[in-house]
Amino acid sequence: MSTVRSIAKKAGVSITTVSRVLNNHPRVSNEVRERVLAAANESRYVPSVGRKSTTNIAFMYTGELTLGSPFDAALMRGMALGMEEYSYDLMVLDARRARLPKETFSQMFMRKGIKGVVLRTTQDTLSIGDTIANEGFPCVMVGARSDNPNTSYIYSDSRSSSLEAIEYLIGLGHQRIAICLNVVDDSDHVDRYEAYKTALEINNIDFDPKLVLRAPARRDGGEQLIKRIMTMPQRPTAVFITDPMTTIGALSQARRMNVDIPKDLSVVGFDDSESRYTVFPEVTSVCQDAIKIGRDAFTVLHDRIESSNSEKTINESIHAALTSWFEIHESTCAVTEMNT
Repeated sequence: MSTVRSIAKKAGVSITTVSRVLNNHPRVSNEVRERVLAAANESRYVPSVGRKSTTNIAFMYTGELTLGSPFDAALMRGMALGMEEYSYDLMVLDARRARLPKETFSQMFMRKGIKGVVLRTTQDTLSIGDTIANEGFPCVMVGARSDNPNTSYIYSDSRSSSLEAIEYLIGLGHQRIAICLNVVDDSDHVDRYEAYKTALEINNIDFDPKLVLRAPARRDGGEQLIKRIMTMPQRPTAVFITDPMTTIGALSQARRMNVDIPKDLSVVGFDDSESRYTVFPEVTSVCQDAIKIGRDAFTVLHDRIESSNSEKTINESIHAALTSWFEIHESTCAVTEMNT
């Protein structure tokens, strides 16, 4: 097990210097600070203060907190299933307020007794995940990808299933197909948008930017979406909604407005769990197993944490893509079956 003394020896500095670095003391040069943190990260050092837990795994948001989303709930459930076999506790962090002034992420994690972190990022906050990976701290991104070779990530590749979904709608005779994206971009939503555009292109359907709609990934976002669609001068006959909670809100609002799904509007949704079965009509959906993403993310972290105990360091990053799939249910129909 690593100690302040062993870190000092590895970094070639005094024990006092190691203590200053780990406690974010200002009187340490950047070069020495980086050397000490690298040694601490390599040995997976976590300080022990009183009764503070040193067995925490963090689920950290680098941007907006979305704890209420089915995706995040399923991710944490998957992590918890993996953690059942070991003596780890789960901690939820907000990267925007967890650190002290001038504190590195590694210092913050060490201070909080965290041994590994699962990162929930967006397109705008990928750099935070890259910074943590570059510091050498055990971490893995979920639901996003990075070009940084040091960053590990696990996601579900929804591009091919999204392409299949749009082509299915086209096969039913739909030409005016809208897509609803979250107001905050991440790699997953970018994939679904690119698949939408590709499907239109290969089927010789002109891309119409007016059919690219944005709504918050919440129930009320879906409510706003249906209200907007039903007041459009040239309404789409079908829509691909790329978030589960937006899908649920859209179908609920449609019933309140007496919009017949699918005869007035065919809907393809997205599902992280089994929410497609909890609404009426059951939703034709692109599906992914977010529980497995969470469990696999914990496995990646656990392997790295355990490698330090066996003095076998794992340096290669993990880039893993799970498979999504497309399911046909009752929320879509052919254009000939729709109301005129």
